[in-house]
Amino acid sequence: MLSIGQNKDLRSKQYANPIVTYIDKPFEQEYHDAFNVSGYSEEANNVRAIQPDLEGSIWIATKNGIYQKEVGSREWRIVIGGDNQGPAYDVAMDNDQNVWMATWNGVYRSGAREIQKMEGPKPPIAKLLSAKEGVYALGPYGIWLYRDQKWEKKDFNTARSIRTVLSDNKGGLWIGTDVGLYHCADEKTTAFQGNDDLISAYVKGMDFDQDGNLWIGGLGGVSIRNKTAKIGEKTPEDGITNANVNAVAKGPDGRMWVGTQFGITRFVPGEKEYSVRVGRRWLVSDEVRDIAFDQQGNAWVATANGVSAIKHRQMTLEDKADYFYDKLLRRHVREPWIIARSKLAVPGDTTTIQPEDDDNDGEFTSNYLAMESFRYATTKNPEAKERARKAFDFLHFLREVTGGDGFFARTIIPVSWEQSHDMNRTYTERELAEEIIENPRQKPVEKRWHVSKDGKWKWKGDTSSDEISGHLFGYYCYYNLVADDKEKKRIADHFSKIMDHLIENDFNLVDVDGTHTKWGVWSPTILNHNPDWAPERALNSLELLAFLKFAHYITKKEKYQKEYLQLIREEGYLENAKTLHNTNPSWETYFDIFLSLYMYPTLINYEEDPELKRVYQDHLEQWFNKHKKAKSPMINFTYNLLAGGNEELDNSIAFLKDAPLELVDWYVDNAQREDLKVVRQPILEELQTALRPPSEYRTMRWDQNPYVAVSGDPSQEKEPVYWLLPYWLGRYLNLISAEK
Repeated sequence: MLSIGQNKDLRSKQYANPIVTYIDKPFEQEYHDAFNVSGYSEEANNVRAIQPDLEGSIWIATKNGIYQKEVGSREWRIVIGGDNQGPAYDVAMDNDQNVWMATWNGVYRSGAREIQKMEGPKPPIAKLLSAKEGVYALGPYGIWLYRDQKWEKKDFNTARSIRTVLSDNKGGLWIGTDVGLYHCADEKTTAFQGNDDLISAYVKGMDFDQDGNLWIGGLGGVSIRNKTAKIGEKTPEDGITNANVNAVAKGPDGRMWVGTQFGITRFVPGEKEYSVRVGRRWLVSDEVRDIAFDQQGNAWVATANGVSAIKHRQMTLEDKADYFYDKLLRRHVREPWIIARSKLAVPGDTTTIQPEDDDNDGEFTSNYLAMESFRYATTKNPEAKERARKAFDFLHFLREVTGGDGFFARTIIPVSWEQSHDMNRTYTERELAEEIIENPRQKPVEKRWHVSKDGKWKWKGDTSSDEISGHLFGYYCYYNLVADDKEKKRIADHFSKIMDHLIENDFNLVDVDGTHTKWGVWSPTILNHNPDWAPERALNSLELLAFLKFAHYITKKEKYQKEYLQLIREEGYLENAKTLHNTNPSWETYFDIFLSLYMYPTLINYEEDPELKRVYQDHLEQWFNKHKKAKSPMINFTYNLLAGGNEELDNSIAFLKDAPLELVDWYVDNAQREDLKVVRQPILEELQTALRPPSEYRTMRWDQNPYVAVSGDPSQEKEPVYWLLPYWLGRYLNLISAEK
């Protein structure tokens, strides 16, 4: 049997060294825990400040008052009630582990048994600070220090608009206001308001970094000062997501967290790279007011609409694979073994999950089939073999359910379902005119759903070229890595019926209405001679050659090889395919990258003619060199599968680590980020930004563009096959080792 693995004749001198393997070891996996303070009070969710205590309770100051959440609980209780309840502005913890609260009518302290009002400072109180010398209370009417059981008013000449305060650890204070930064000591107060002192005089948050430099956030970004002067800046050009900075906090690992009106940026001092946490995947509101850290190093974030905890846990890639696999089986398998995204009846609420149909159910179940095939080849786990067979059974049934020859459905749903995508409909003549003017190739299909002969299923027609392309990849992996002789014959019989259907219909996929589907066209008559199909000519030529090559290899029927060679020699299909990576930019679609990927294993591993093989190898090299910048483990590992080596291994591992555990397709608006520029690259038809790590863009499926600027649909939860497939491919190639 031909190996699915690396072709030695593809290895070039760059692969002379032994293949490097990533040894799986624990890493910090971040995830988000969202908290609603009160479902009935908008003011309670308007959080101004946050403070974890040493016992694990979280204290917050909100427009509605002070709340506390005890460790292990999700409930928030009001701390100061009755006539004293009202707007609160800050919370802080002193050296004796008491929590102090700044409110509309004064300062409160949590004692051993009760909340005590600390009479003395004139309310309202804006900020609190615990320092070596005592606890400070600051507000529009002055600054007070509590020590030795009494308050003393400090004679510091600062602006009254106090927004942030920090101890200098020498008995003095740094105070940020709307009109500048002040350093206050008993002997004098110094104001910093000049353009050389700060980006702007509007100061709202600050903290020291691990080198003792002061990071001062406000309007315009972050100014970095040493003891005497400004030594640096962080602006949107450097990674600040929004020029209105509200909070700065040093994390336990030394990273500087900068909270803005639109998300959080984290910096490692001295390094150019940064990371961003923005959008509902990470924050209940993008308007960040305060950031604090608990004893475990988790970040607690006060926002304009609730509390976010950005937590972390130790995981290996194997742990992450187990996590995703469990979620896949529990939430993304529907009868009769369709692997699909699911619907959330209440957007973002994962408890309201429901099964849903998708045009590409066949294709993405094929991705799952490939994943289980690599899992079986790596582990020899009989469970993987059985589940791969069940996935193939579904794909096989997509052809059988239509009751025709080789035509197959997009997907199926139980006949009892009353709702589905693209429900049957009729078109008026006016609507048809609109459709045809918009797209002369448009095929208005009025009856997309058909009832199976046994009355149990509805099957969806108008099947696309994407579907058979995706199926091919799954069939290839299943045939080579899992199938026994009986299953091989079954695959050959199934796929030959599909190919015979294409041959009989001039290489078109013909629906029950007797005409080709909207996208199911590979005909030389159309691809080579119909100007409207010029955009599909290169890719569809490559696809049809792969279909025929696969059919010939698994059936040994010469008719498929004959058609294959005729398309190359007489119809120019190989020459068509060669233009794919230099196509007109208006014809490029991001998903075409992966439709090509589906073809390469068959064309490279099954082609025996050395000249043709070299053409396909060159095609693969062009593909990889053009698209490796996407840092996709699916691209990288497929290339390594066929070319050998360990190309882009670091980027592949970085993706697998950084990909979020969250599968809700949260709305992501990177176009609002001031650190990114909206462009029209690499895909001209879409608004995009520079590539960011996967934790910062839309929940992935390999048919979707990671560069796209604005995307997401929180009414759906994606299946995690996008992660599991390259993981198991990497394991199969021994580029990832799970050995302890």
